[in-house]
Amino acid sequence: MTHYHFIGIGGTGISPIAQILVEEGQTVSGSDMILSPLAHDLQKLGVEVKIGHVAENIIGADIVIRSSAIQDDNVEVMAARKIGIPVLKRSDFIGELTKGKKVIAIAGTHGKTTTTSLMAWILVSLGEDPSYIIGGISKNLKSNAHSGKGKYFVIEADEYDGMFLGLYPDLLIVTNIEHDHPDYYPTPESYLNAFKQLINLIKPGGILLVCKDNFQAESLLNHLQPGLQGYSYGVDSKADFSATDIRHIESCGIKFSAHRKSSNQIQSIQLQVPGVHNVLNALAAFSAVNLLGFPVKKCKTAIESFVGTGRRFDILGTAGGITVIDDYAHHPTEIMATLAAARCRFPGQVLWTVWQPHTYSRTQILLNDFIKAFKDSDHVIVTEIYRSREKEQNYSSAELVKQIQHTDAKFMGDFKSIIAYLIQHLKLGNVLLVLSAGDADQISAQVYDHFKNIEVRHG
Repeated sequence: MTHYHFIGIGGTGISPIAQILVEEGQTVSGSDMILSPLAHDLQKLGVEVKIGHVAENIIGADIVIRSSAIQDDNVEVMAARKIGIPVLKRSDFIGELTKGKKVIAIAGTHGKTTTTSLMAWILVSLGEDPSYIIGGISKNLKSNAHSGKGKYFVIEADEYDGMFLGLYPDLLIVTNIEHDHPDYYPTPESYLNAFKQLINLIKPGGILLVCKDNFQAESLLNHLQPGLQGYSYGVDSKADFSATDIRHIESCGIKFSAHRKSSNQIQSIQLQVPGVHNVLNALAAFSAVNLLGFPVKKCKTAIESFVGTGRRFDILGTAGGITVIDDYAHHPTEIMATLAAARCRFPGQVLWTVWQPHTYSRTQILLNDFIKAFKDSDHVIVTEIYRSREKEQNYSSAELVKQIQHTDAKFMGDFKSIIAYLIQHLKLGNVLLVLSAGDADQISAQVYDHFKNIEVRHG
């Protein structure tokens, strides 16, 4: 039995790795600056989680694994190295974790969490008992990780910090490629090159499946090594798998027909999650299981029963006539897709958006796209920037708000002020959408609780 210690154990990147090791019977401990919900879930599994970073936390560990947010000068990292304990990043360890499995990896700038969650759900529904690592909590699976006894390992292939370059996929899905994480990939070229490196890691005889609607993702097919299979999916009718007859269903989801070009197969699929971007996510998963040879009708049933992933168009509920939604969108393209989905799901209703910018580097480099991203919202409130792993800078999103192309966009740096303002101004039939990859989900939670409590008091 090996003792693994995780620094930053509550993060979405390494908490699922910790859970899998616990399920495999290993000894796991960890530390973090706060007790996040993911860290709390690990505590329930018997993991000792220390709050704060001190050298003594690594005592007894055989291997230390650190999150991407943990720097070389972290006291636990330095203590481990001083006494010769290996200190690994995810990319150093993920290959060993997935060894011996048929690896289905889902990469891309947008949509990979939902697509990974859906792939895992389909295989579970088919009785395959896959292992999986998801960058969010699957609502169907009630988890973000599992060590399964089946032959498949479904994993969200995160590009940040080069994590996905530790993988050796049998089947790789690339949903799209659009410059992101400028703190790690300073140029669009460096970002694209990471994906080119990834496809060279596909196992011999393996499959690459890319979205034809995204030029950079499709371009990867031109760099595929001999002996590998390449396929495409998308709305584009020239794709190997295509989606047609896309129809939005008010207050429900979206419906489409899935076609495979090489056969006469046509499946009508109705999703419970809204938005054209989710049609593409579902089509990616449908295409993958089709290529793996699973029965199409059973896969369709699983896809139609999929209800989404936490913080991905996550409807907390409707209270006092106000509908409150959480979403993880933090890139301009994601914001526009999420707002478009909200417009389709709630036509004619007033849409309020609270946006928490994520990292200084992303906010500044993608500024020209952010200021044009909110046209589908009626009211926009922007919080201060969530700096995440970056050092604090003398830059405020108040500067950004001055440039947003919107008739009602305002900066409010204090969460309490935002909550009070929303409670005062939200009206019957309004929809509140909170976009945050940081901690602004507490805004949606508190606003929803306020209206829920009023509803209960008034019977």
